[in-house]
Amino acid sequence: MSSTEGRQAYQHYGRAVADRASQAEAFDAIGDRYDEVFPHKEGQLAAGAWLARELPAGSRVLDVGCGTGVPTARQLAEAGHRVTGIDISSGMVELSRANVPGAEFHVLDVAELEERDLGPFDGVTAFFALLMLPRREIPVALRALHGQLRPGGLLALGMVEADVDDFAIPFLGHTIRVSGYLREELRQVVNDAGFEITGEETFAYAPASTDVSPEIQVFLNCRRLP
Repeated sequence: MSSTEGRQAYQHYGRAVADRASQAEAFDAIGDRYDEVFPHKEGQLAAGAWLARELPAGSRVLDVGCGTGVPTARQLAEAGHRVTGIDISSGMVELSRANVPGAEFHVLDVAELEERDLGPFDGVTAFFALLMLPRREIPVALRALHGQLRPGGLLALGMVEADVDDFAIPFLGHTIRVSGYLREELRQVVNDAGFEITGEETFAYAPASTDVSPEIQVFLNCRRLP
């Protein structure tokens, strides 16, 4: 895949179906309760540490679906990297700005990245952000992230292992829609988007709230291929 194709991944995607208003409203309402329900985040911290360690000092990193900014944006900023976070939830972005004042945050959908002049980046994190997309869009979003990275740039990806597509689930008193893959299919989707997988870790995670089901989290360390 050429870099031009990566930069224009959403050009032919049916944007009319990319309406995330209800998702954004749910996370606006949830706010910092998200960190209360997912308090430990060992896998996310480990993947963030890999990225912080592998990138040269002062690298530019994009945090997709930054949430409250904790732990990832803060972790990368404290490691000396220049962090730009995006999230569809204005409430989450507000929390991020308060939690990580040294970073830059935008209310922005991954589908809008190609329209903004934010990159290029040396690294990208996407921890559970792509989970919120329908399956048909996840490969498009991965190609868009490929286009935001410099050649050889790194992607730290976190997903929940689940064979579901745009599936409605109750989440902290709200309804959100999620998608996922079984592990082998996830690897193939990531490879097809132009990434080499250099490492993988899996964690069984039990959220602090009984309203949220236990899950298997898969973290992939990836490098952008030309």
